[in-house]
Amino acid sequence: MKRAQDLRATLDRIDRRGYPAYKDTAGQYQFPHYVLSIDHVQGDPFAAPSKVSVIVKADQAGFPADHYGSSWRRAALQDLLLRRFYEKAEAFSFRAKGSGKSGMIAVSRPGQKVLERSACTIREKSGDVVFRLEIGFPANGRTVNAGELAKILFSFLPECIEASLYYKAYPKKQVDSVIALSDDQQYIREALKKQKLAAFVADGAVLPRASGVSDRPMKGAIPFQSPASMQTSFELPHAGRISGMGIKQGITLIVGGGYHGKSTLLKALEAGVYNHIAGDGREYVITDDTAVKIRAEDGRSVKKTDISMFIGTLPNGKDTKAFSTEDASGSTSQAANMVEAMEAGTSLFLIDEDTSATNFMIRDALMQRVVHRDSEPITPFIDRVEELYARFGISTILVAGSCGSYFHKADAVIQMNQYVPYDVTETARKEAALVPLAPGQLKEAAAPGFCRKLFQTKAGGRDRMKVKAMGRDAVSVDRETVDLRYVEQLADSEQTVMLGYMLKYVLQNVSGGGRTLTEIVDVLTDCVKKKGMEGIYGGSYLPTGLALPRRQEIFACLNRYRK
Repeated sequence: MKRAQDLRATLDRIDRRGYPAYKDTAGQYQFPHYVLSIDHVQGDPFAAPSKVSVIVKADQAGFPADHYGSSWRRAALQDLLLRRFYEKAEAFSFRAKGSGKSGMIAVSRPGQKVLERSACTIREKSGDVVFRLEIGFPANGRTVNAGELAKILFSFLPECIEASLYYKAYPKKQVDSVIALSDDQQYIREALKKQKLAAFVADGAVLPRASGVSDRPMKGAIPFQSPASMQTSFELPHAGRISGMGIKQGITLIVGGGYHGKSTLLKALEAGVYNHIAGDGREYVITDDTAVKIRAEDGRSVKKTDISMFIGTLPNGKDTKAFSTEDASGSTSQAANMVEAMEAGTSLFLIDEDTSATNFMIRDALMQRVVHRDSEPITPFIDRVEELYARFGISTILVAGSCGSYFHKADAVIQMNQYVPYDVTETARKEAALVPLAPGQLKEAAAPGFCRKLFQTKAGGRDRMKVKAMGRDAVSVDRETVDLRYVEQLADSEQTVMLGYMLKYVLQNVSGGGRTLTEIVDVLTDCVKKKGMEGIYGGSYLPTGLALPRRQEIFACLNRYRK
């Protein structure tokens, strides 16, 4: 391995030469307490920045082994290091001058959620810290400006590393508190299953966000306070006793007037599949981590999905046991989203009446008197919601603002009134008894089949396939755009990028052989488990800017690939 002095000598040699001379810097260099790896050098000052990584051996980093011994602790510690590095690097970005992207120091910017990211990884077995970033190698026009790059590599970057990638750089209490929070969050996740809870919202939680474009907590928001009848307590390993609202498995209705906090509560539950950082307000809003937000999605592509439990024989004779369309309606898209979520292994549906297809959710008594059940191919969700829990173990949390018929089905009814929740279950049941549902017998649904084989083309032969993400809204793979706008639990655009590389991996490696969609997703998740994100990305180096999505979002992406 080369030494830091060798890198400085190379910079002196190529100074003021043509920009391609920067290629000579590629390789690994031993600095006093870390290895600097220049993985890929940009070909032009206006091109994408150069890819650089830093490796700090475990004995140099100094973090206690038990701080990264479990997956949740490791994720929390990586997140802490990334946040500190980002803060330091932001102050140095573009301080080295030049043309194009000269002087850029680009680091992943984490939001309020704790995600597994390629930017910072702690190797499970060795404990080595690997940090990945992008640097715009400085130039005057298209001429090497080695002096400015030396500032970055020998001054700015070492300062960022010293301040963020070593245990000694942090107050012990700060690191311990991050690890403790991750332990407490994991404890609640495991306790949910044991106590048959779908979700938990702690007393004192701050659910509203600062704005529609900010995920930070709203200042001056009313802290959450559980109804006494739904109070649940946990004795956490570090924080001690904590109380809040436990939402039991089954069917839960969230009701209330407009602007009183119904959707805000549901949004918090959607985000509760991820852990949040201290100070977010939702640190102890914990939801079944398989939960899926279900909505109508007009125009989406559906491939061979068995929606027969919701949609019967269609007038055109279209098969709903293997339903396909390039332009789904509101009802068929919502039915497909629901069945696909079942295929992905969900135990909890999260539904907002506002983003649902009305004819999929309900048919009132008067409509049934005019249009007989035999003339309507749609079996509304209200007729299946109890069966989904009883037979398939899938709970439902539903926000309803106008449809009271669900009172007949609900195990619990929460009324939000000026952001304060009230348990109105008994009142709702009494009122529902005065307005009975339309009578009628409904046959038990056949369990949907999950043997879909969507990727039948021969794998391989696509080495130059490009992946491009458009925020969280979409990803393009080999010029085919996958619309992800309505996959609402994607938390970060870096997850979208990773989904693109997962789809690319499928097309290049596992699309042949007649595998089912479930088997393909198993291949992807097993690859990540054994080889990390490197196994999916391939290539000689792993870039920054990737974050792992959940299994549910992997299914969602593959389901929306139109080819």
